[in-house]
Amino acid sequence: MVFTQTPKHVMAAAAYITDDQGQVLLVQTRHRQDTWELPGGQVEEGETLEEAAVREVEEESGIKIRVHGVSGVYQNLQSGVVLVIFLGKMTGGRLRTSDETQATKFVEPSRQTFEQLVTRPQFLARILDAYSGTVVPFRAWSAHAATHFS
Repeated sequence: MVFTQTPKHVMAAAAYITDDQGQVLLVQTRHRQDTWELPGGQVEEGETLEEAAVREVEEESGIKIRVHGVSGVYQNLQSGVVLVIFLGKMTGGRLRTSDETQATKFVEPSRQTFEQLVTRPQFLARILDAYSGTVVPFRAWSAHAATHFS
């Protein structure tokens, strides 16, 4: 099958990251100043979903991470963005802001905390799904190398 149109979906990756004390990383971006959210962004050409999540977290917050699962997949029907939320742990770095973020912080995870900080319902739903601890299967592979990643 040959596609004659440009794909209508954009892939994005974000991450629910905890530190050694179990606190969760949230960011406040410069273009969505009304809410806190998980760090993330679009997958770049040639990049895996996992690589995008790791890169975006470090770019937006200065925090280095290791991912260990996926909590959910979300589709924005208006923009065509498909978002994968990874679960992960902080492995290093120093908390800071960036060109994209006006504020970054680790918060004590609770439904009440998230409801106070996250004003957009779709962002809150993603965070609460990750907070629930449910992990969905995620496997990445390369048919050429017959290598499986997870």
